[in-house]
Parts: sequence; structure tokens; C-alpha cells
Amino acid sequence: MTVLDRTTDLNLSAAMREGSLAEHQAAEDSKFMADLLGGRVNEQGYADYLLRLRGVYATLEQTVHTHRDDPSVAAVRDDALERLAAIDADLDHWAPDGPRTVDSPATDAYRQRLVEAAEQWPALLVAHHYTRYLGDLSGGQAIGRILDRTFELGGAGIAFYDFPEIEKPKVYKDGYRARLDALDLDADERLRIVAEVKLAFRLNQALFAELGENLEAYAR
Repeated sequence: MTVLDRTTDLNLSAAMREGSLAEHQAAEDSKFMADLLGGRVNEQGYADYLLRLRGVYATLEQTVHTHRDDPSVAAVRDDALERLAAIDADLDHWAPDGPRTVDSPATDAYRQRLVEAAEQWPALLVAHHYTRYLGDLSGGQAIGRILDRTFELGGAGIAFYDFPEIEKPKVYKDGYRARLDALDLDADERLRIVAEVKLAFRLNQALFAELGENLEAYAR
């Protein structure tokens, strides 16, 4: 029995979590993230990370907006989650005179998949929305605190991790998962979304692997 087969009796949100555990762990265990969280990545390394996120979120937020009338997309779309403006604010801190685009095959592949997924079936965007934004409201909060402490930021340059309109992240995440579980999807459609979550984590892992190739230059 495959991982996907074992998730068929779970609520959608639980199936998305359980079905992608291996990919999620692999992304978290990347050398770049380990060094970032260990305080071993310098300002340029973090700016390069933000630039890749900027490309991903620009496409994610545009495609979600384009397909906002799809019932599945509408169930999770929320302006309070959008991160593009926060990323730009952070880049003004970390790289005020730097570019706002980056030559990144991993970012390009991620963006291309978002567009393809939306064209194939807009509900697949839910997988990417879940992977990024619930991650930002979960482990992302710890990353923000570590960066603040490591670089002695005093709260500057970490707007990406701040959701001013969401007072209680746990309550919000519970509501988000409830909306996922209420989606009117058949078994095959649920499996497609779980498979897309697995792919989303692999795309994130590819971003980290690409950044990991420059760890010598990013050493702090």
C-alpha cells in the first residue's frame, strides 16, 4: 500500500499532512535551512533566499487571484496571508540597492508548475497555498524569531513572518484546515491534491538545494 493509498480514509487536511511527511522532512533537513537556523548564513544568503521566495509568491498570489472564483481556491484565499509586499519590505532591509529578481532555475521550475497546475485544475493551487502559507504560520514563526535573535534585528527585516491581521495563528490554522475538509471533492480528486502537496515540498527542497550550492559564499 502506498502513502497515498493510506490517506484515503483521512480528512483532506490530515491526508495532505500525512501524505507529504517524507517530502516535508526532506525539505526541512536541507543543509541550507540547517545553516540558516544555526546562524551560519550571512545577509547575502538570506537575501538570495528572499529573492527566490519573491518569485514564488508573485506567481502563487497572481494565479490564486486569477482563479479566485474556483470554489476550492475561494475556500482558502485570504488577503491577510499574502506575502509579496512583506518580502519587498524585507528586501529593502537586507538588500536595499539589490535586484528584485534572481536567476534561479529552481524558482523558474516552481513558478512554471504553479501556472501549469492552475491550467490543469485550479484546485491544485490549494496544495501550494497550504504548503507555503500554513508553513509560514507554523515553522516560519520560529524562523523569524531565530533570525531576529541571530542578526539582532530588533524586529526589522522580518515582515515576512508577521501576519498583523491574524492574531491567533493556531485558531486561524484550525479554521483553514476545516475549510479544506469541507471541500466537495471525490477520492481521486483528494489524491491529486495530496500528490501536489508532495510535489510542492519537492519544489521547495529544490530551492534549498540550489541555495546550498553557494553555502561557502554565504558563510557567516
